[in-house]
Amino acid sequence: MSLSTREELQAAASKLPDRLRAVLSSALSVDAASITVQNLRLLKQSSARVTWKFEAATSYGRSELILNMNVGERNPVRANAEFQAGAQVAASTRGVPVPRMIAASNAAEILGYPFVISELARGKTYYDDVSPGLDAADAQGGRRRLLRQCAQALVRIHQVEIDDRESLRQDRLAIYREAFDALGHTTPTIEWAFRWLAAHQPPPAPAVLVHGDFQLQNLLVDGSRLVAVIDWEWVHVGDAYEDLAWFCHRAWRRGAPRSMGAGGLGSIEEFLRCYEEAGGEKIDRTRFHWWRVMAVLLGGMTNMAYARDYLVGKGPMVKSAISSRQLCEAEWELLNLMDEAGH
Repeated sequence: MSLSTREELQAAASKLPDRLRAVLSSALSVDAASITVQNLRLLKQSSARVTWKFEAATSYGRSELILNMNVGERNPVRANAEFQAGAQVAASTRGVPVPRMIAASNAAEILGYPFVISELARGKTYYDDVSPGLDAADAQGGRRRLLRQCAQALVRIHQVEIDDRESLRQDRLAIYREAFDALGHTTPTIEWAFRWLAAHQPPPAPAVLVHGDFQLQNLLVDGSRLVAVIDWEWVHVGDAYEDLAWFCHRAWRRGAPRSMGAGGLGSIEEFLRCYEEAGGEKIDRTRFHWWRVMAVLLGGMTNMAYARDYLVGKGPMVKSAISSRQLCEAEWELLNLMDEAGH
């Protein structure tokens, strides 16, 4: 069951303080009676995930913490809570800026749902919020600095050591096909894209840790400094090009010119060059283009999922309506990218 109604959220919130004290007591090796949980506030809600902010006070001081709960039905693509936490800890050892991890568990009985608790990291997300800070200091210089840091963070994520990585690799095209079929609706452009991808799929690249949703909405920024990489719910083992292409999805430009196709921060070529200079593998442009088509396909599938939610009255209605209308943009981008490939 998902936390979809106000009553369900209020019921969950009423039980959380006592349960959180028990979790923090174990994680911090502090007597639960000495822990005070205050100012529990809902930050974000979707059909699959709920994010809370709260304060925890002990004899050692007061901390602002973030609680992410996986409240939807189990999704084989979404990483479980413990894998998310482990990936962030491993990434931090490679120098990736991430919030400090406090506790995580896949067990639903502890807080009611699987969860991850981390320290609150301060910064701005979303292009419209980050952009003024970049422009205030030095428009082009600030964007380039942030772009380099993004590329460097991705290199370090992709360099995380993983045991049995090949056995953990996901076939993203097969996963997308299965997920799309479950929507129960299709369009000619989407079907053509699936066939094009199947016909031109490159051989597997070395398996690496993939963030899975690396874009400005999931980065905390202060001025032109990357503070933290957040929202690791889609982390998995796969192809590094998936992260690179997703960062260059047209949706993340937020109105910036096409020449700044890498998240609205710089050109795609500049971003790929920064990735290589930071220690990443030399980019195969043909493979990268294939993953760009995959990225736009995923965006279109997301638009269709929102359309389905809107039609059945599920989830935030305004967001669902707006996102569903953007399907035509994804289809147009797919047609252009497949045409550019020249196959």
